Formats: sequence, C-alpha cells, structure tokens
Amino acid sequence: MGLGRAGLDTGDPGWRQSGTERLWQWDSRRLMDENTFTENFNNQGWPSKTFLCYMVERLDDENTATPLDEYKGFVRNKGRDQPGEPCHAELYFLGQIRSWNLDRNQHYRLTCFISWTPCYNCAQKLTTFLKENHHISLHIFASRIYTVDDSGSRQSGLCALQAAGARITIMTSKDFERCWVTFVDHKEKPFQPWEGLEVKSKKLCEELQAILRAQQN
Repeated sequence: MGLGRAGLDTGDPGWRQSGTERLWQWDSRRLMDENTFTENFNNQGWPSKTFLCYMVERLDDENTATPLDEYKGFVRNKGRDQPGEPCHAELYFLGQIRSWNLDRNQHYRLTCFISWTPCYNCAQKLTTFLKENHHISLHIFASRIYTVDDSGSRQSGLCALQAAGARITIMTSKDFERCWVTFVDHKEKPFQPWEGLEVKSKKLCEELQAILRAQQN
C-alpha cells in the first residue's frame, strides 16, 4: 500500500484495553466521515492510511443472502506514532473475525472495501485464514494496488490469496457508490464520482489482472 501503509496515522478512534493489551479499532456502529472516505478511497491519490470496510452475509441458499448488521463496520491501520507495534488494518480485521466464532455449519460471504490491496504478509495471513475456515468466502474490492514492494512478493501474496478462494477486484464507480451508501455518514448526499475515477479504475484493473495471471505461468 502507499508509503504510509504502516506509517504515521492520526485521528481519534476509540481504544479498548484489556490488561496490558490495547487494540486499535473503530466502533463498528459508527459511520465514516465523508471527508475521511474521500481522502482515503479516492483512487487518484496516495493516502498514508489504510481503511478497511467490512460486511458479512449468511448464505442461506444459492439465491438468498441475509445481511448480518452486527458484523459490519470499518477499521484502519495503526501507525508508528501510536502505542505498541504498528499494525495493518487487515490484522485487526482478522482479529475481529476470529472473535465472532461464526457457525461452521453455516456459510458466510465476507465483503471488504479497502483503500489498498493487502501487502504480502497480510495476504499470507488472510490466505491461512481462508484455508482454515472453508465456511467463509471473501471478496475484496480495492481502491488501489500496493506497489511499494518491487521484489515480487506482493504479486505472490495476492496470487496465493486468490488461489485460496478469495475474489480480488478493483473498485469501479458502482463499488465506490456502494461503499459510500453503506459505510459513510453521507447525510443523504449522493456519491459524486471524481474526475478520472473510471480511467484510473480501468488501468488498475488491468494491472491487477496481470498480477493474478502470474500464478498460472
């Protein structure tokens, strides 16, 4: 993700402390401020933070999905200016999923809208999670692609995640609108696509497809 992927973050989220352990997370009942959404999900920029919005549906059959609103919210990464070790948003997210103890006799669809695709380490942890939890499917909609690591590990991480069953796609205008409507305190204002959204989305989609095809070569 951008240069600030695990870098300096500021803000006023809630803290939850248990003993000496602190988890940096957002109250799942809150909606995201519209400026926060625009600053971090606008695919024209390089924000230093990573935001991850999530929602869960129970798949009752092939044609019926029941939203589980108690498992809907968003998290962000913790930067170096916060107590403890820096942590990517995906790791907090995984911690939350594990705490839910979703019924293994049911099937669930987990949908995420994330401002950067997972880095190699986060992709590996998500891959391990999916292999251990076959009752959960994952679809990631990403605003942009993490390109800091040029060693090739980002490609192999995303490929491994896809091979584990995850769907990884780049957000289109329709996806940005869905994220806006679902997670943002928009005060009844409609989503306004920014200039260049679709052009950049198409370019990133082609780049992601090239990365994911690499596992077949």
